[in-house]
Amino acid sequence: MTTSLKKFRCAALSVVKHDYVARGMAAHPRFELVVVADDPGVPDWIHQRNQKFADEFKIPYVRDVERALKEFHVDVAIVSPEAERHVDLSVRSAKLGLHVVQDKPLTPSRAEADRLLSEIEKSGVRFMMWNRNGLPAVQHAQAEVAAGRIGRPRSVHIDFYFAKDAGPPRGARKTDEQQCGWLEHQIAAHVDGSDGGLGSKPMGELMIEGIYPLAYLRMLTGAEVRRVYAQTASAFHQLYVDHQVDDLAAVSLELDGGLTATIAVGRIGAASHPSGGEIKLHLLGDAGALVIAEGKPDVGVYYRGQPERESRQRRIAAENDFILADNFAQAIDSGGPTMLDARASHAIFCTVEAALESSRTGKAVTVRTF
Repeated sequence: MTTSLKKFRCAALSVVKHDYVARGMAAHPRFELVVVADDPGVPDWIHQRNQKFADEFKIPYVRDVERALKEFHVDVAIVSPEAERHVDLSVRSAKLGLHVVQDKPLTPSRAEADRLLSEIEKSGVRFMMWNRNGLPAVQHAQAEVAAGRIGRPRSVHIDFYFAKDAGPPRGARKTDEQQCGWLEHQIAAHVDGSDGGLGSKPMGELMIEGIYPLAYLRMLTGAEVRRVYAQTASAFHQLYVDHQVDDLAAVSLELDGGLTATIAVGRIGAASHPSGGEIKLHLLGDAGALVIAEGKPDVGVYYRGQPERESRQRRIAAENDFILADNFAQAIDSGGPTMLDARASHAIFCTVEAALESSRTGKAVTVRTF
């Protein structure tokens, strides 16, 4: 690690969803948070969260994005508002020549996904969507595949079961009870970290969390997804039933070079697992196979009086945030790609879009990139 290189001044453009993105960047010696900013007309609950974060880091909170970016001489925008505003804040930053780190999902909108890719590539700035590709087990899997340990990959299966609740279980609401609003639930759930797709538009887990297994698949194979078939269900949570979005999805994918893959993704509830959930990668090649537990290495912690929802298995050597930030710094220095750049993020959006269409129609769908 070299600390004599340029230190980048960062603005956190809203921290209402995942403030861990800004925290992860700030933990790297080459990135310094200098301001939190947002638009003046956002609701009070957003201003309150932004102000709290700014106070913690002892930096100003400015209710004017463009003024903050210019007056504080910002190099990097860290974008984590509601999902519908992701692209707007990222594009506005790129137009001012700032590099962008953005929370997931990319966006719920095809038009916005296209707009972001066009603006990022036109402006020439670096872009990275926050991801989990820096976790040690995933990094090890990439090294094994690159070294030819399993030969040429032929088939991949990824389980991404996320063990968090989303309000009452399916069937808990009586028919004469008023359903909970999507945004209202997400705002309240943020307190204990069980919020999911923050925004006015309800989003299923395939859209919210599908970026992670699809990013693994892209990293490990380098292949583009061409066709998908998907089935989805609202199997666990009443909130998802009420808003007709998925908390469980199974996707089959055809990729370049005859490669096939399957992904199972879902928010399966806290009672299903003692920690974060069952997340595994199975890779079959023409000379061998790998089975990777994404959460390893870990240590189990159990004691009397342990809170019911406290994680029992705790990751160690989990330097994902540092690895992502370091990769981003190197990309800025070299002008090269990031670990999950705008084009890769756009491709993942297009795959999810095709999978959701498939789940509605019951037919295989060709992935449309443009």
